[in-house]
Amino acid sequence: MPIPDPSGSPLTVLVTGASSGIGRATALRLAGRGANLVLVARGRSALEETAEELRAAGAAAVTVCPADVLDEEGIAAVVAAAVREFGRLDVVVHSAQVMAYGRIEDVPKEVYERVVDTSLHGTATLARHVLPVFRRQRGGHLVIVNSLLGTVTTPVLGSYAVAKWGQLALARVLQQETRDEPGISVSVVHPGGVNTPIYYQGASYAGSTGRPPPPVYSAARVARRVLATVDRPRRAVQAGVFNHVVTAGFRLLPGLYDRLVEPLLRTFALAGDDAPPTEGNVFRSRPEGNAVEGRWRNI
Repeated sequence: MPIPDPSGSPLTVLVTGASSGIGRATALRLAGRGANLVLVARGRSALEETAEELRAAGAAAVTVCPADVLDEEGIAAVVAAAVREFGRLDVVVHSAQVMAYGRIEDVPKEVYERVVDTSLHGTATLARHVLPVFRRQRGGHLVIVNSLLGTVTTPVLGSYAVAKWGQLALARVLQQETRDEPGISVSVVHPGGVNTPIYYQGASYAGSTGRPPPPVYSAARVARRVLATVDRPRRAVQAGVFNHVVTAGFRLLPGLYDRLVEPLLRTFALAGDDAPPTEGNVFRSRPEGNAVEGRWRNI
């Protein structure tokens, strides 16, 4: 059934990272509930493919807006176009992210900075243009897809952990700075391992491509958690049954955690496929690899 806004019309939802993984899965579930959807990602071809799926799934309307979240003018234009076309912007789901594997000393400076910038500065770019719209409307909901790695760290995924810790700090600031407008909500969703293409689409300087650590959830399952925050806004939502256990170990038993984390990561979060160094999709879209789900079994 449609998700109505206060006027009774379908919600207008902007989704970043909409061409793959959690963003695409979330857009599909929103389409099934009759939302107006504005799709943002870097590659047009994968967005157009996604748009066709959403129309078939029941979306009220779908607009394709290729843009990089680091492009200030591009994001400003996307937000303005969405408001111009649909009259308002009710929800923004921000799931755009890139990933790199490798020790900090091994990941090239440009790759490291792009991973961090996409998460941290990309979120700030989006907030700068979305929150003024929400304030004019006296309401709106920003959902930021973060990670378990926004609360713990691991070797080999240092750039991604730094990116997600920074993004979480920014999200908390946004929650504090919007307290003056009760109609605005900022929520953070923390997935654990998810069956999406990001693991083999990412850059790698670790001698291997990545894979999601178990237990591996489907992108659709995480999308349900995202929609739960749309239906009932909350500050933070976990999307992984062991997230609290891992976080508790990181905080309460740091010595033991540090001894175990690298061997466990190399066993369960690297594919062991002797992959050569690659920048993956860090700097440009690779539409041939985009999909809702990755190549692993999930629950």
